[in-house]
Amino acid sequence: MSHINVTINGRQYRMACEEGQEVRLLKLAESLESRIQSLRGKFGEIGDARLTVMAALTVCDELLDSGQRIRNLEEELVALRDVRVAAADRAKATQIAVANALNSAAERIEKTTQVLNRTIGGGVAIG
Repeated sequence: MSHINVTINGRQYRMACEEGQEVRLLKLAESLESRIQSLRGKFGEIGDARLTVMAALTVCDELLDSGQRIRNLEEELVALRDVRVAAADRAKATQIAVANALNSAAERIEKTTQVLNRTIGGGVAIG
């Protein structure tokens, strides 16, 4: 367990974190501090607790929006996968239909060749 000092709203806090997460925790604290400073610039000195709550609410708002966007993208991904599966099924059916049509055409050509060979008789065989 590591310990680092972070500054939030001008105050130092000693925080514990997992090994290797120190930089991330510092960035999180910097982000919150930046939000608080931005709100202070917009609203002035309205109290430390109120600024901190407002910053926390803006973070929560963004988190909720991000969660909704993720859910929408996941739904879109499922729909796209369904479309891909349907397209693959149609492509397979088309390939089978083309193969069957080619086989049928080849059989008709073969039968026509046999009829022509019998009709011509002793002449030169076709095919």
